[in-house]
Amino acid sequence: MNIFRLLADLSHLLAIIILLLKIWKTRSCAGISGKSQILFSIVYTTRYLDLLTTFVSPYNTIMKIVFVAASYATVYLMYVKFKATYDHNHDTFRIEFLLIPSLILALLINREFTLLEVLWTFSIYLESVAILPQLFLVSKTGEAESITSHYLFALGSYRGLYILNWLYRYIVEDHYELIAIVAGVVQTVLYCDFFYLYITKVLKGKKLQLPA
Repeated sequence: MNIFRLLADLSHLLAIIILLLKIWKTRSCAGISGKSQILFSIVYTTRYLDLLTTFVSPYNTIMKIVFVAASYATVYLMYVKFKATYDHNHDTFRIEFLLIPSLILALLINREFTLLEVLWTFSIYLESVAILPQLFLVSKTGEAESITSHYLFALGSYRGLYILNWLYRYIVEDHYELIAIVAGVVQTVLYCDFFYLYITKVLKGKKLQLPA
């Protein structure tokens, strides 16, 4: 554990809280991509299967359970409880184009060819692109609510901070996970345009708009 990983986990937790509160308080999931939320639930399910085999620490276990439970709760709210508010017409990204390549890549490039390692690697690759349906939705609708923008910023910051975590571990502990670093860089790059608009628009009280 180091300060960068702690801040990354807190940023991730903040993103989840913002999203769930947004949906629950407004009784609406308008502006949120259900496709991205399905992908995130797959990411955390396949990544944290080691909960069944390995105990690292109470903190590690609790955070993993929270992330898995929150991802399924979000999917439930979007596709069951507040289904009538879900924007099916704009949330049209073909997620199989993300799932299949991520799985193939995980089978070809992994740390060890075992079930848990391949699934962990798959989750890393998939998470790096899981936000694409959400960005695609914002692009199609032309703008995002401020609360949705805050959620995306917190989520993007989480991966950026994890890159700093890996750099810290490499310098201090001489340890690194190349797969996680590369995937984290890819994911952070996808957020770059959004980060710029967030800082120049949302923080000044304006609506965030992405070019169609």
